[in-house]
Amino acid sequence: MFPKLAEELQSKPLSSEIRELLKLLSKPNLKALLSVHDTVAQKNYDPVLPPMPDDIDEEEDSVKIIRLVKNREPLGATIKRDEHTGAIVVARIMRGGAADRSGLIHVGDELREVNGIPVDDKKPEEIIHILAQSQGAITFKIIPSVKEEMPVKEGKMFIRALFDYDPNEDKAIPCKEAGLAFRKGDILQIMSQDDATWWQAKHEGDANPRAGLIPSKHFQERRFALRRPEVQIQPLKISNRKSYAECAGHNSGSYLAGFRRSFRLSRKDKKTNKSMYECKKSDQYDTADIPTYEEVAKYRRQPNDKYRLVVLVGPVGVGLNELKRKLLISDTQHYGVTVPHTTRPRRSQESDGVEYMFISKHLFETDVQNNKFIEYGEYKNNYYGTSLDSVRSVLAKNKVCLLDVQPHTVKHLRTYEFKPFVIFIKPPSLDRLRETRKNAKIISSKDDKGTAKPFTEEDFQEMIKSAHLMESQYGHLFDKVIVNDDLATAYSELKTTFDRLETETFWVPVSWLHS
Repeated sequence: MFPKLAEELQSKPLSSEIRELLKLLSKPNLKALLSVHDTVAQKNYDPVLPPMPDDIDEEEDSVKIIRLVKNREPLGATIKRDEHTGAIVVARIMRGGAADRSGLIHVGDELREVNGIPVDDKKPEEIIHILAQSQGAITFKIIPSVKEEMPVKEGKMFIRALFDYDPNEDKAIPCKEAGLAFRKGDILQIMSQDDATWWQAKHEGDANPRAGLIPSKHFQERRFALRRPEVQIQPLKISNRKSYAECAGHNSGSYLAGFRRSFRLSRKDKKTNKSMYECKKSDQYDTADIPTYEEVAKYRRQPNDKYRLVVLVGPVGVGLNELKRKLLISDTQHYGVTVPHTTRPRRSQESDGVEYMFISKHLFETDVQNNKFIEYGEYKNNYYGTSLDSVRSVLAKNKVCLLDVQPHTVKHLRTYEFKPFVIFIKPPSLDRLRETRKNAKIISSKDDKGTAKPFTEEDFQEMIKSAHLMESQYGHLFDKVIVNDDLATAYSELKTTFDRLETETFWVPVSWLHS
């Protein structure tokens, strides 16, 4: 090409433009570029298809010969033996896998051969082994399904996993290699719910388009229901436990923190032995004690929105009150706590609406019947309780409401109105408790004098046991876990979490986005 072009240019009057072009064409790098262009242009890059097998029976059903290039990734399809015909058929195509991307293999296709090996007499497990051992090009001989498939839609449903899952430990999964492992709290994108037992999903934000199998919500709920633990967390009698005004001091002495505004008291009869705030009946609450998945969506608080309710949960003595006290002191205009209700007489130094909201027993019982209390209890013939209106009062002042309640109450606060963020304050190891709380004290109600006494070994053991039960039974409701090993470190982590909560985007139950 270059010599011909040069000859034609030289035969013309040598203008300044032609001289400049001839000079450019004489440069070695441009000569090399033109030479490569000519070489590439002369080659044929059309695909070369494999030859058709010579042994195809003319009487046989229409077949497809498919060749897929499989690298280290799974093929992305599962197979099964048809119960009626006995044929090996494609059971499912994993979204985003090699088979799905090819568009050549479909659910219901009958598999006859793999790399020339007949599969009619083989078990599905043997065929899967052949596929797993194959690398590079794999040739399939397939009789296409007559079913028409619906067009594939990108999955738009997101769920939060409320349990850990390892497909390698699941005996029921049809193909362990096709399973998707996840941890409690992971956000999954559902790609297909065509199978009532096994959904297809991938981790949210994962660049790999291939989906994996996970147990469906209904299937997992059935499995969990069959093996539900008998152990349930029951409220302890107030005479046998620490007072609601427990201390959470560390080595620096005793912090008598009287900021508790929830009442973890026992119920005396069956009539009151339940949470006093009953949410609307829905699937969300009917299955709340069988944690599987929760449909979620992204939410970010807008400047004009009320702050999300912050719920603190933790065993007695863990330091929850001291952390709450430090938050309140850090910014009294930004953080607030509820004022509890009581039926006991007001003392001389107390003011109505400051220490307590003082109301009559009749009015308290009426409010209980009308589900106006989050939780309540009776102590020395007087009622104490935390009302929904007391939470609303704090939020209405454009403050962050800090509320600590028993963990079983949390699920009833998870509503569109409150959008709670639940933080579990967890104790450190037993050895660390002994070390950090050796000089701290706790207010005990055992002697009815409210005396501050040093922590005992029994207190530490009870704290660890209670924390374990809370986390095992209600851990799926916790948005954040903070280990209170060192008070200053735990407070710093708590403060950082609050700052993020007000500015960043979080996954929340999809029902919270619509009233």
